[in-house]
Amino acid sequence: MAGIGFELRHLLRKNTLTSVLQAYAYAGVIGSGPWVFSIIGILLVGVFSISVVAPPLLVTQFQTSVTYLVACSLILTGAAQLAFTRFVSDRLFLKQDETILPNLHGLLFLVVACACAAGTLALFVALPGQSLLYRLLMLAGFTLMCMVWILTVLLSGLKHYKSIAALFGVTYVLIVVLSLPLRRWGLEGLLGSFVLGHILLAAGMWFIVLRSFPLKQHWIAFDFMQRSQIFPVLIAVGVLYNVGIWIDKFMFWYFPPTSQQIIGGLRASLIYDLPVFLSYLSIIPGMAVFLVRIETDFVEYYDKFFDAVRGGGSLEYIESMRNEMVYAIQAGLGEIAKVQTLAVLVTFVAGPAMLQLLGISQLYLPLLQVQVVGAGLQVGVMAVLNVFFYLDERRTVLMLCVLMVALNIVFTGVSLALGAAFYGYGFCLAMLATLCVGLSMLSRDLNRLEYKTFMLQ
Repeated sequence: MAGIGFELRHLLRKNTLTSVLQAYAYAGVIGSGPWVFSIIGILLVGVFSISVVAPPLLVTQFQTSVTYLVACSLILTGAAQLAFTRFVSDRLFLKQDETILPNLHGLLFLVVACACAAGTLALFVALPGQSLLYRLLMLAGFTLMCMVWILTVLLSGLKHYKSIAALFGVTYVLIVVLSLPLRRWGLEGLLGSFVLGHILLAAGMWFIVLRSFPLKQHWIAFDFMQRSQIFPVLIAVGVLYNVGIWIDKFMFWYFPPTSQQIIGGLRASLIYDLPVFLSYLSIIPGMAVFLVRIETDFVEYYDKFFDAVRGGGSLEYIESMRNEMVYAIQAGLGEIAKVQTLAVLVTFVAGPAMLQLLGISQLYLPLLQVQVVGAGLQVGVMAVLNVFFYLDERRTVLMLCVLMVALNIVFTGVSLALGAAFYGYGFCLAMLATLCVGLSMLSRDLNRLEYKTFMLQ
C-alpha cells in the first residue's frame, strides 16, 4: 500500500473534522473495498437467487465454487505478486518505464499458462462427472481471477487505488445484475455472470495500465525472469502469507465432522464459512486506521530518518526521528487495537440481532465472535509485516509467515480435535502468537536501527 500516504496526508493537511473523516473513509474503502465488494456481491447473488434457482443447493454450489476460485488463485499468484511489484518499482526508479508493460504481458502469459494447466488438472480430479460447461466456466473464472490479482497488485503499486475500488464495485454490481436474468440456467448461469463480470474487471485494469505505460517497444518481454531480478524471499512470502490466511479454512473444509460435500470434490464447512465471511466485514475500520497511521505518520518520519542518514544529519536528529518512528508505530497499533476492540464489543452486543436480520441461526454467534477477534489480530499482523517491509527486513517477514502457517495448522488441528466449542480459536491464537512474536522482533530491530542502518551502508 506504499504511496497511499500522499493522498491521505493531503486530506489531513486541511486539519478539519470533515477532512479527517474523509481520510479515514478513503482509507477504509481503499484498504477493504475490493474484498468487501466481493463478499457482499457473492452473498447478494445468493440472496436474490435462493428463491428462484431450484434446487437451492445450486446457490450453495455457486458460492462454494467462487470461494475455491478466490482461495486457489490467491495462493497460485502469491509467488508473483510481491516479486513483480519489486521488479516494477526498480524499473520506475531506473526510469525504465517502457519495460513495464511488455513484462506485465510476459507475466500474464506465464500466469495464464500455469492457471490453465493447474486448473485443467484440478477440474478433472476434483470435479469428475460435472457438465463440460460448468468446468469450462470454472477454468475461465480461475484464470481471470489470477489475472485480476496480478493487475491489482501492479495498480496498487502505481497508486491507482480509487480505480481499483471503483472497478471492483462496478464489477460486483454487474455480477449481481447479470445473475438475475442468468439464474434461470441454474449453477452455470450464476457462474456465467461471475465470469462475465471478471472479464470486465480484468479488461478495465489492463486498460488503466495501458494508459499509464503506452507500448513503445516489444509486445512481450521476460526480463523479470532474469536471475538478478528474482527475489526468492519475496516469492516465498507471497505464497506463505496467502496459505497462512486460508489453511484453516481448507482444514475445516476437508475435516469430515465439520464439512460436507457440495459439488464433486469441493467441500465446504457451513458452520465455519459464514462467520468467517461476516467477520472480515468488521475489519474495515481497523484497515482504515492502519493505512492512515502507518502510511502517514510513520512514513513521514521514516523518510526523514533515512534522508538524515544519507545526508549526514546529526546523531541527535537521527535518534529523534527514530524515536518518532517508534512512537508512530506504537500509536498506530494502539489505535488499531482500540478500533478492533470496539468492533468486537459491537459484535457481542449487536451480533444476535444482526444474525436474526440475515436469517442466520444464533448457533453461529460464538464462532462469529471468535472470528472477529481473529480478523482484528490479522490487521495487526499486516501492520507489523508492512513496517518490516519498509525496513527491508525480508527474512524477518518470511520467518513470521512460516510461523503463521505452522501455528495455524497446529492450533486449528487441536481445535478440531477438541470439538465444536473450540472452533475458530486455532486461527485466532495463530494470529495472536504471530503478532506477539512480530512485535517483539520489531521492538528489538527498532532499538538497534541506527546501528543496522549504518552497517548496511
